[in-house]
Amino acid sequence: MDWTPSVIIAAVDGSEQSDRAAALAASLARTHDARLILVTVVRPPEGWWGVTGEPPTPAALSEALITGQKRILSEVEKNIDLHDVEYTTIEELGDPTSAILALSERERADLLIVGRRGAGVVERMVIGSVADRLAHHARCPLLIVP
Repeated sequence: MDWTPSVIIAAVDGSEQSDRAAALAASLARTHDARLILVTVVRPPEGWWGVTGEPPTPAALSEALITGQKRILSEVEKNIDLHDVEYTTIEELGDPTSAILALSERERADLLIVGRRGAGVVERMVIGSVADRLAHHARCPLLIVP
């Protein structure tokens, strides 16, 4: 079977593993002349304002999340070699697994690349890692980077 990816999606979250996944994705995109999509998905926090505090306004919450996502993506763009790579960045809010799967379907991805871990310890224990859930539901090849 002769397989060459034309669309590669790398999900990034600011972790070391996702940085390595993005670097590998850029290298593969360059080698195969594939389009690279760098995506970050943030699950809106519930209750992060504390037990007695007031929830932030929707506008304030949205601004904080967007600022965080832009910071993650700009760090990735700064720290990996994107020379000669056609790429786009996408920021999503919601469940990371669902958003990445929907994006991969929409963009007809040939390959998903993610870091092995990135979520906090509590989230991994309660709902499992995004990489684990993607491994069970992705419709294209998935590369999990340690």
